[in-house]
Amino acid sequence: MTTSLMLPFLTLEPSIAVDLMESLRFTFFRSIEAAGQEWDIAAPAKDIFLQRTYLQILEANPPDGMRFGYLLFYKNNSPIGVAVCQIKYFKGGDNIIDLDIPKKDACFFWGLAQWVKRWVAGKTTAEILICGNLLLTGEHGYAFDYQKINPVDAMEIMDIALNSVVDKMAREGVKMPVTLIKDIAPAHQKEGIFLVRKGFTVFDIQPNMVLELPFQNMESYLSAMSTKYRTRAKRAFKKLDGIERRELSYTEIQQELPTIYRLYSDIANNAGFNMIDLNEKYLAALELHLSEQFTLYAYYLEGKLIAFYTTIRNHDELDAHFLGYEKALNHDYQLYLNILYDIVKIGIDTGCKRIVFARTALEIKSSIGAEAHNLNCYLRHQHSVANKFVPTILDYLKPVEVWQPRHPFKEDSH
Repeated sequence: MTTSLMLPFLTLEPSIAVDLMESLRFTFFRSIEAAGQEWDIAAPAKDIFLQRTYLQILEANPPDGMRFGYLLFYKNNSPIGVAVCQIKYFKGGDNIIDLDIPKKDACFFWGLAQWVKRWVAGKTTAEILICGNLLLTGEHGYAFDYQKINPVDAMEIMDIALNSVVDKMAREGVKMPVTLIKDIAPAHQKEGIFLVRKGFTVFDIQPNMVLELPFQNMESYLSAMSTKYRTRAKRAFKKLDGIERRELSYTEIQQELPTIYRLYSDIANNAGFNMIDLNEKYLAALELHLSEQFTLYAYYLEGKLIAFYTTIRNHDELDAHFLGYEKALNHDYQLYLNILYDIVKIGIDTGCKRIVFARTALEIKSSIGAEAHNLNCYLRHQHSVANKFVPTILDYLKPVEVWQPRHPFKEDSH
């Protein structure tokens, strides 16, 4: 697997670390392989997305325009924390699609609002330093051993480290005026309060949809539903009569990659907010290097691939990863709804405690039992004056999906 050269390490200068314990320091690497075994010591064993194997796959098959960095934190020279950095060129006008669906008989002020939104989006361009992973939803950006460091000190050293990375890259000619820390649960109040005090603006976008799995099998899952939703599920299952479903091998994935990528792109390009362009070889690389945790399932109609979905087993969680389907066939065969039910079955059959369905298509995911879990993001502009306008700009840029939560389970069953 290809790797890049390691940056000269960065350590805390004594003058910077006034408020921190003298024993704290960090190192920044451009490749995960360079971080070595010390990363393995500090990274949580129960999060596959912070393990070197997954990060090497992503680094070798990056989304278009994305670069990487890795922060390793030490206390008394012992690794106690890690953070994943992604550097992404962002142009608002390119990454926001269909900010609002045109409304019938829209008034002047509605039209004016749309114009302003598009103007702001078109003017917003920057290299963004992201602490987190744009390909995932959830707390997979950083981790510390909180038995060895308290959360506030952890956030302080991470903030110093991120600022140092910005300064280092600026000296190399790469300006990153915006820093984004992605996906922190609201329950982590101490970390959030600290970041706001450091000038970050807290905001949320669509919630993460998560389905808990207290079910022994698919039959008990369906039995827990009210009659309306159980009937709906069985009706969707019948729609797949004549459709072949099977898990693809690495060789089969390689053969189908052009179709897989086209189906993925058709769906991704219609999302309200699409900040990445997936590497065409990424999914095949996951099958090659994470075959025990990763699966790609395909739907075939008369021998032609018409839909696929992928899952990653992250210990006791199942991550619903990327998918795609022929939109013209979705209604007749209920492709997307059946994909969701299939993922539920995989989660139950593999003994997972929950399924992470991520942020899109909130209402239909709630109809199969997933519930909304809010996650906060934190953004800061390096320029103090520009940073004052961040809340206003975020209000224009963040997508809003109006949806009605569904409650498919009987009150006494879930």
